[in-house]
Amino acid sequence: MNKLSIKSGDTVVVLSGKDKGKRGKVLSAMPKEGKVVVEKVNMVSRHTKPRQQGQQGGILQKEAPIYACKVQRVCPKCDKPTRPAHKLLADGKKVRVCKKCGAEI
Repeated sequence: MNKLSIKSGDTVVVLSGKDKGKRGKVLSAMPKEGKVVVEKVNMVSRHTKPRQQGQQGGILQKEAPIYACKVQRVCPKCDKPTRPAHKLLADGKKVRVCKKCGAEI
């Protein structure tokens, strides 16, 4: 099982591919596949057929998963892309911290 350092709700920046440089919020993370879904990134067209009477068919735009290694976490305090480091607190809890400014993520 793969361990992702990116979780749902994190703000990330895309490092490579057609959407390089774009920022967005992680909508869902899939640790088993090593992928994440980021809003407004890796948009694909989905052709849908109306399934019920009165339902609209057509071409929908939706986000597709992207490999987690192609995105990097953005620190909310210093607003820079960073790999999160881990730190143990006094009560034994493990938290993610920014390697650049040391703020808790």
